[in-house]
Amino acid sequence: MKIVIFIVLTILFSACSIKKAPSHSKTIKLYKQQKRSSLSYKPKSENWITRALYNEYKKWYKTPYEYGGVCLEGVDCSALVQIIYKDAFNINLPRATKDQVKRGYKISRNSTKEGDLVFFKTGYNTRHVGIIIEKGKFINTSTKHGVTVSELNNPYWKSKYWQSRRILP
Repeated sequence: MKIVIFIVLTILFSACSIKKAPSHSKTIKLYKQQKRSSLSYKPKSENWITRALYNEYKKWYKTPYEYGGVCLEGVDCSALVQIIYKDAFNINLPRATKDQVKRGYKISRNSTKEGDLVFFKTGYNTRHVGIIIEKGKFINTSTKHGVTVSELNNPYWKSKYWQSRRILP
């Protein structure tokens, strides 16, 4: 019996001896600095919407994808769109993709411009959303790369495209 108690206590105390992680705020600050310094993507146009979107993109660049996530530690597509729209344009959008797709008005894929939302059907009941940042490119969060800029003409996105919507004037 004493051996069992000794083994259990040894396991408990050894599990608690992990080094303490740096404080949350320091980690986020370092992470943001690394992300900004590695961001080399430059916009081709310079209107106010593009500038506002790139400023937001710099904050979120390479933030990992996390279903239901809403912060720099992890974010999903609809939260990213909701937060960027609020911070860049002071426009409140719903939290879920299924509700965001009801906002604004439908436009053709070829007439999209900066700030428009693009929606994709990525599975039977799975939807994805991003924001056009410049012609043919959109901000979104991917499971592999985190928050990134993707090409609308990429074969994957081209095959999954569903619709585009305009919210901004």
